[in-house]
Amino acid sequence: MRIENSFIPVEGVGETTERRLWRDGVTTWESFDPAVDVPGVGPTTADRIESFIAEALTRLDDGDSAYFDRTFPSGERWRLYENFREETCFFDIETTGLDEHRNQVTTVSFHQDGETTTLVAGEDLAAERLRERFADASLLATFNGARFDVPFLETSFDIEIDTPHLDLMYPCKRIGLSGGLKPIEKEIGIERDRPDISGRDAVRLWREYERGDDDALETLVSYNREDTENLRTLADVVTETLHEDVFVGASVEG
Repeated sequence: MRIENSFIPVEGVGETTERRLWRDGVTTWESFDPAVDVPGVGPTTADRIESFIAEALTRLDDGDSAYFDRTFPSGERWRLYENFREETCFFDIETTGLDEHRNQVTTVSFHQDGETTTLVAGEDLAAERLRERFADASLLATFNGARFDVPFLETSFDIEIDTPHLDLMYPCKRIGLSGGLKPIEKEIGIERDRPDISGRDAVRLWREYERGDDDALETLVSYNREDTENLRTLADVVTETLHEDVFVGASVEG
């Protein structure tokens, strides 16, 4: 589903009205005609839709993901993904614990446009490098990053991460995928090259690296990178499922 299929950012257009528009054949901005009556869409709402489309077309041409992040309900942020897929930065962090005030970020991996990079504490993991990575993205995607990865990085490196953010944990729950990332991966058929390691294992590997075991760092980085790369597959599956449930399902009703 693309942003151009959406009318829900408009004041007065909720889920029911949007589905009514779709059922009546108004499935894209281009197909909206304010002169054509749609049941439940009065002239005031029609004027608002027309104004929104005019503004949104310009914003979309400019690649202004922040505009759509502000105007879409938070639960519908997944709709931005298809438009900004290639500019989406998937990222995941490893730490020495769960407290951002006491524990350390050890590695951060980023996957964008088919390429994966990893920053390592003590080598190249620094605030400026993080800012560069996030500034280069139109959309961020994580799993549980809104509660963990983002605040941990902001506190640890004194940075502000304001790039639009799709936390995949929430759309996963919406389609019945719950629990941690690894069980969800198994449920949708994502296979890993390496045996799974736990958060405790990640801490152990970092401590072994600090004691001089370079192989431990290699294992940790490989694990972190695989987490990050698998997020793209997860995003593809989740948004396609929601597209079928929300848009295609509503369009063929009635």
